[in-house]
Formats: sequence, structure tokens, C-alpha cells
Amino acid sequence: MKFRLLILKGLALSLALASAGAFAANEATPAPPAGFEKAIFAGGCFWCVEHEFEGVSGIQSVVSGYVGGKNAMPTYKQVSAGGTGHAEAVEVVFDPKRISYGELLKIFWRNIDPYAQNRQFCDSGDQYRSAVFYVDETQRAAAAAFKASLVANGKLKGTVYTELNPAGPFYLAEEYHQDYAQKNSVRYKYYRYSCGRDARLKEIWGAPAEKAK
Repeated sequence: MKFRLLILKGLALSLALASAGAFAANEATPAPPAGFEKAIFAGGCFWCVEHEFEGVSGIQSVVSGYVGGKNAMPTYKQVSAGGTGHAEAVEVVFDPKRISYGELLKIFWRNIDPYAQNRQFCDSGDQYRSAVFYVDETQRAAAAAFKASLVANGKLKGTVYTELNPAGPFYLAEEYHQDYAQKNSVRYKYYRYSCGRDARLKEIWGAPAEKAK
């Protein structure tokens, strides 16, 4: 958390200039276009989770936002302070003819620490919990089966805190959070390294696979 606050302080000018732009910040996202589906995943810092899904074949868009809380139109200031019940998350809009929900689950699990409760890496609080937020019964069943398979084949050992929750409204994060890794690559890499994210992921899952582009 402290590394991230330092990075965000360095964006003071960007914050002052940021406006709604292409994103309706803090408002609920619309339904996906015809023929597409959406999936919602929370894995700690949404900058990092967003980056892992971007550029993958079959994915139309990835946006950062907030889900699972009790109040409408939450802001980053409210969510990061804790107490709203929201989790930082990403909404993935994908073409099921090109990439399956199961493939998205593989990407998600490979990029979280399932043994951490109400935290991920250097960020702590329930706003940084790991969770699959399913949008329908088909996704719920698939997510539950995938989690069970990881336990059955021995890839998950010990207490797993990753949640499976129904998805309520997904609220877009502020524009300056969107595509953060692309727009602020140096700050992003520093934050990710300082949090020990990649080292911990390698410890749990081994070397990462290349993205399917």
C-alpha cells in the first residue's frame, strides 16, 4: 500500500487534469455487445490484473474498477480507505468463440496469491482480496469446478482464501487508473517489483507462460 501511495503522489498533475474522457468514471458499466460476454476478477492491485489480460487473443477490452460493495458510484479514495466492501477488480469483455471462460480462469489464478486473506502482495485490506465475481450460474459452476480441480491435482495446498462471489454492479475506476501499466510503465514496474508480486507468483505457480496473442 505504501509503495502505491508514493506512486500516486507522483501523479498529482495527472489527477488534476484527469476527466471522464472515454470512461464514465465511477458509474456502472453497460452490458457487453451482442456476441460477447464479460467476466470479473479481483486479484489485488487492478493495475496488475488488468495488465495480465490485456493483449490476449479473444479479449475485446479490459477495464479497472470496483465490485462487491454496498454503495453506488464508489471512488478510489473511498475504496482504498476500506470499509465500503468493494474490491479492486477488472472487467474483461471477451469473445467466447475465440477464448473460453476457462482460459480466463487460468490467467486469473496464475496471477494471484490464493493463500493470502484480505490482501495481495504488499496491499492489505478486504479491498485487495482475491475473488472471482461470477455473472451467472454457468460462470459460478465453471469457477467452482476450476478451483476444485486445482485442489484435486495438487496445485493448491493449504488454506485457499480466494472467494467465489456473485457479481453486483461493476463501477469503472477513475480514468488515470485505466491502462496504467501502458501509460506509466516505469512507475508500474517499480510498484510491481517493490511489492514482490512476480517473485511470489513464481514461488507458487512456477515460471509464467507467454500470453496467447
